[in-house]
Amino acid sequence: MVDLLERDGKGLNLTIEVRDGILKHSKGKGVIIIRDKEDKPLTKEAEVVRIADIIAYINHDIDDAKSGNVIKEEDIPEDCRRFLGTSHSKRIDTMVRGVINKTLESPDMTLSFGDELEFYIIKLRDFLYERVYDSDIVHGDFLKCSRIITDLYEYFLKKPDAFLKETGKKDFYDERERCVCDFIASMTDRYAFNLFEKIFLPLPWNIPV
Repeated sequence: MVDLLERDGKGLNLTIEVRDGILKHSKGKGVIIIRDKEDKPLTKEAEVVRIADIIAYINHDIDDAKSGNVIKEEDIPEDCRRFLGTSHSKRIDTMVRGVINKTLESPDMTLSFGDELEFYIIKLRDFLYERVYDSDIVHGDFLKCSRIITDLYEYFLKKPDAFLKETGKKDFYDERERCVCDFIASMTDRYAFNLFEKIFLPLPWNIPV
């Protein structure tokens, strides 16, 4: 994305600090606060962005799961609710104030949640993995999404002219498989849904009543 795909193949002219921040942003089930100096991003800004994203995705994923009836507020571990708060805004406030206050206590401004707050953030993240990310309901949607991705991939591999027309390119810049993968990886959810519908589903007026 950084070197090739953006700006129609020209890539982005990013500094080494920004590139390093991107590489060290991914989290998954890994540590929340990076303590090993060799693994830390080169800048404080990248560390702040990483922590801000952790706070954002944990809380927004809880909201999404509640909206999708995957969990209810009372399903969240009681001690997490007691310590972090019982609403979206309260939990974000607790986490943001916690990292600010704890960091200000450090002589060299080392970013930290503090042991107790980090414990409950990790526990809340583990709860999301157990009840949301790895749940049968969400996993079922993952399978549906994988079908969309697979069908689009196979379609554009078999129809290179359709690929070039859809992307607006005159030719393939790499192996066809690589180019199709890059194109699909760059799609938003909505774009992929609409493209799948356009290619594989009949137009509404062609469906017999």
